[in-house]
Amino acid sequence: MNREVIYAALFSMLSSSGAYKTKSRKLQHWADVTASRQPALFQAQRTETASTVPGQPTVWNLQVDIYVYANTSNKSEAPSQIINPLLDAIGNALAPDPITGKCTLGGLVQHAWIEGAIQTDEGVLGDQAVAVVPIVIKVV
Repeated sequence: MNREVIYAALFSMLSSSGAYKTKSRKLQHWADVTASRQPALFQAQRTETASTVPGQPTVWNLQVDIYVYANTSNKSEAPSQIINPLLDAIGNALAPDPITGKCTLGGLVQHAWIEGAIQTDEGVLGDQAVAVVPIVIKVV
């Protein structure tokens, strides 16, 4: 397994899925990303879990959080109107291949998918929307 190649492939795929003004693998707090630099996408490695059965290769589950920020300062639309299409684009980028039923990041992994609750704050009381998308990558 080559972790850096896998994480870089995920970032490349997701950061090109939407019209992000800022994209980075170094997480920044939304307060540090000005409205003019949003929408923004950040990738943060979370945990790695190994499962080993004697005589078989180790199976790894790499967990990543994708942070999406959208700010509508000086605009009449709700922040959710900007962040919802970006979340759809992330989901579409991770859609399984119709033949194999898997998203393999170009053959690097067994499967990558969204798993768990997407935490959102749609900016109901302000101009800032934030979403955190949990992704699991299975590597054998």
